Amino acid sequence: MEGSSRNDQQIGDLVKQLSEQTSTLVRKELQLAQLEMTEKGKRAGIGAGLFGGAGVVALYGVGALIAAVILLLATAIEPWLSALIVAVVLLAAGGVAALMGKKQVQQAVPPQPEQAIQSTKRDVDTVKGKAGR
Repeated sequence: MEGSSRNDQQIGDLVKQLSEQTSTLVRKELQLAQLEMTEKGKRAGIGAGLFGGAGVVALYGVGALIAAVILLLATAIEPWLSALIVAVVLLAAGGVAALMGKKQVQQAVPPQPEQAIQSTKRDVDTVKGKAGR
């Protein structure tokens, strides 16, 4: 009988150790995940900053190209007229983009999953119909 009680004690100790080690392992895994996410967050922030900087530099590049087009046209016509022509073209392109954007926004309103709502209503009606039988 003593052997059985000793085996039970050893099994109890093993279960206790398993529980403690599992708890420690889970805590350490969570700490590792937190550190990993912190590192990835820092990298994502740096990447987003670099993308933003690239956008600003590209915007200046577009401005320089527009100036080059104005100067190119100025060799054939008056400089003020070349600037006016480029401005009108840019404003027209902006207007077209605004109209296209407005159309897209109107198609997105109302911001509800209409197909999912209709499907759910059909499902509810079907269930009500079968329950009424």
